[in-house]
Formats: sequence, C-alpha cells, structure tokens
Amino acid sequence: MTTDKRRRHSAPVVDGINKSASRAMLRAVGFTDEDFRKPQIGIASTWSNLTPCNMHIDGLAREAAKGADGAGGKSLIFNTITISDGIANGTEGMKYSLVSREVIADSIETVAGCEGFDGLVAIGGCDKNMPGCMMGLARLNRPSVFVYGGTIMPGENHTDIISVFEAVGAHARGNMELIEVKQIEETAIPGPGSCGGMYTANTMASAIEAMGMSLPGSSAQNAISDSKLADCEAAGAAVLKLLEADIKPSDIMTREAFENAITVVIALGGSTNAVLHLLGMASTVGVELSLDDFVRIGKQVPVLADLRPSGHYMMSELVAIGGIQPLMKMLLDRGLLHGDCLTVTGKTLAENLETVVPYPEGQQIIHAFDNPIKADSHLRILYGNLAPEGSVAKITGKEGTHFSGRARVFHSEEEAQARILDGTVVAGDVLVIRYEGPKGGPGMREMLSPTSAIMGKGLGSDVALITDGRFSGGSHGFVVGHITPEAAVGGPIALVEDGDTITIDAVSNSIVLEISDAEMEKRRKAWTPPEPRFTRGVLAKYARVVSSASTGAVTDLP
Repeated sequence: MTTDKRRRHSAPVVDGINKSASRAMLRAVGFTDEDFRKPQIGIASTWSNLTPCNMHIDGLAREAAKGADGAGGKSLIFNTITISDGIANGTEGMKYSLVSREVIADSIETVAGCEGFDGLVAIGGCDKNMPGCMMGLARLNRPSVFVYGGTIMPGENHTDIISVFEAVGAHARGNMELIEVKQIEETAIPGPGSCGGMYTANTMASAIEAMGMSLPGSSAQNAISDSKLADCEAAGAAVLKLLEADIKPSDIMTREAFENAITVVIALGGSTNAVLHLLGMASTVGVELSLDDFVRIGKQVPVLADLRPSGHYMMSELVAIGGIQPLMKMLLDRGLLHGDCLTVTGKTLAENLETVVPYPEGQQIIHAFDNPIKADSHLRILYGNLAPEGSVAKITGKEGTHFSGRARVFHSEEEAQARILDGTVVAGDVLVIRYEGPKGGPGMREMLSPTSAIMGKGLGSDVALITDGRFSGGSHGFVVGHITPEAAVGGPIALVEDGDTITIDAVSNSIVLEISDAEMEKRRKAWTPPEPRFTRGVLAKYARVVSSASTGAVTDLP
C-alpha cells in the first residue's frame, strides 16, 4: 500500500497484487504503470447537447483534465445528467427539474465513491446541475473545485431567453405580431452558455465563487472565451494543491462562507432559487442555515447591481467591466464579507481580493453604496397565517412593497397560464398556484411561464402571484414563492378560496390571508389530502422523501 497521503481513496482500488483486475480494466482506458502511482482526479462533466447551457462543457472537461494531468494527477472524465428548465418550463416535464439536483448529487457521489477518486473537479452550466454538483462534492468531502461553464452572449437587440417568454405574453395582449415573436425566438439564444441575466445559473455561480469553492473570476466569464478555458485548466491543477494541503469542502463551506454567498447574491439582485439551493447545500455539508439568516443579512446588504431581470444589463456586460471580484472587494472593504474564509486557492478570501482593481470610472452596472438600487435585500422572507414556516419573495421595489387583492385560485401552473392569456386574470387579482410544492407537484416547478405572461400582458404592477412552487431567476413582478407548509401537506395555502383577500407587505415581511382563525380552522377540518400524483418512478420516490422548501427541499435528511 502506498504511503502517499494524496492517494487515500485510489490506493485501495489499484495497489497490490489483489488489485490486478482493477488495473487491467484501467489499462484499457489508457492507464500506464506510472499512472497507478498518481492521485486520481475525477472530472464531473455535465455535458449534453440538449441545452445551450451545457453544450460546450465536454471541451471544458478536457481542459480541466489537462490541468490535473499536468500537475501530476491522473484524470478520469465522467458525465452526470442535466435537464433544461428553459425547454421544460410550463410543462409536466418541469417537475423533474429540482429532482435532477438530487439525481446529480447522487450520481457524483456514486461514481466517485465507487471508483476511489482522490479529488474532483465538477463543471456545471445550468440551474440545477450547479447546486447538484456542489452537494455531491460536499457529501464526498474530498479536495474539490467547482467550475462554472460561463454565461451566454446577448441575442440580437439585447435579447435573451426571458425576452422570448415575455414576447408570448405580449402577443396574447395584442402588442406583438407572430412574426415578431418568431424573430425574437430565432435570435435570442446565439450559442453556448447559461441564460444571460442574473438568473439562477449566474446567481449560483456567483454564490459558489463567493463561498470560495471556485477559483477567483470563474463565475464571471463568457462560456466561449480563452479565460474560461484557462479557468478550467487551472481548476484541474488546483485540486492537486488542495490534495497536498488536505483542504476539503468542509474546510471551505463554513457558516461564514455561506454568509458571504448570501451577501453577494443580495448585492447582485440574484434569484430566489439561491435561497433554496444554499439551504440545501448547507444541509448537505452540515452547516446550520435558515431562512432567518437571509433576513438578518438582508438588513445590512443593499442591492447594487442593475442586472436583468429587474434591471437593464446582462452578465456578459458585467464580465466586460471586471465581473464580481471588484464588487466583492467593495463588500469586503465595507465590512460585509468575512475575509478570513479559506478558498480553493489555499488562500483566504481577503488574500484573493488584495490585487483586485476597482470597476472602471463611469460604468453604470454596479452602483455605489450611497446610490443603491435598493437599500436592503430584495430577497424578502415573509411569514404570516398563510406561510407560518416562511415564504420567499423577490421585491426590488419597482413592483411596490405592498399588495392587497382578491384571490384567484388555481391547482396547477397550466390552469393559471391559460387564464392569464385568455384575459380571465385582471388587475387586483392575487393568483394562487398551489399543489406545486416539492411533494405536491411533485418537484416544485418554476412559475416562469405565468410570470412572463403577466409581464407580457402588461399586468406586472397590477396583479400578484403566490405559490408553494418556486420561480425562475428570470421571473419578476410582485411574486411570492416557496410558501410553507405546502398545500399537499395541508398548509394554509390549501385553504384559500376564490375571492378571499390576501395582503402581502414586503416592509413588515408579512403575507396574510384575511379570514378569521375560526374560519381557517373550519376549512382545515374540511380539507382532505390529495391522492399522490405519481406512485412509481423517480417523482414518486422524490415526493416520499423530500423535505420542506424551508429546509432546502433535500432528500437525505437523517
């Protein structure tokens, strides 16, 4: 048995006469005698050609492998799955989206645990495979680096995928001809990379870099660029240094690191999905994190980035002025980041930021602290008799901070979408979309199609939408998701009736169903749980074991 501390996991797989058969198998995939003495580095690739977010990641995986090999390791590339939210949104298929996060984490843990990899690089490029990769790395707790696949470039006329969704609503309103919708459809997605605003992919990439699990700059690079190729090669080499120093994800993903991630997400105006995914990642690595931590941090941190969907600019434009590193330096200098957190460079966050130069004079994307987009967090955690365990809203202030209206109740996303487009939904309505939670959906679908239709119909300031499902990072408007307990387990959202008054206040952080306690109890006694929508397969398994959205919707709670 080797004494090389870097080969703690691979040595039992390939060392000694008893492992001759293992070595024979590996010789067939290119191993030499010398390779068996090297630490094995698994490269978890999320490549597929079913979505632009991941269509280039095979090339990035090869660059990461080159970096690991060049630094003295032996790389092995393996794939995990990815799905496309942008393609599946608004369909039954979207029920598999959040489920895929767990499948990805399971598959990375399964392959690396079985094969005995000593370290890992995971490369993600879309909403669920990024936290899925991180959860897999956290479970294994072996020296690891996460690499973001990079952002897409803008489409013609500064368009992106959300432009297409909102064009559908504009057509339903009568403001856009079919040929105009088709022109946007044909040009909005020009090539590889993740959706181009501060949607969930760019949000999570930024959060992971702020946490210290990516190399500096990884989250703000164009998908097709020399800098992204260099990032991948450097990540492969970095794992060997982490092996030497025995630095593992649990050393980096501390409570303070999660607080750094939350701070950066708020400053960037990031997606509500960050709440769900950071809670899930924290649970996996054994860090205590709750919805109340988002409230506490949110009181101190302003929104500084004028990025889509609520703002004007795209991620590629932030890349052009320096990415998120100068923003992190601003936050650190303001005392809003924990600078002593360890990162995958082997240095602290503060050390990584020492040489970062400020944004160029005159740039309009990142605001100064004395001129914020919003003085405190846009991620509002709302409680009340409608959400006793909490809910998550994204309120930038442009939508207003208070909404009171009459409930219009739907039992599925499709039903709500149809009624928005046909004009049934009118100003003053609070759309209630229920039985879309982690268990009830199952799978907690994103409500991107309804929210985009609302914006396209010109109702963004006139209606609210609440759900026990969740939202895309591209959703905007007066929307509240993650309502817990969810309808499927008898949460109060299951008891709302058409015409009830619902009041949402993003200043007092409350969401209230305006009925008496007696009426609530009467409805509770009359409520009967729905039959499971699926009885076999992955959705049925997920519904049986998934936790509440308020704890990250994870499937491996003890």
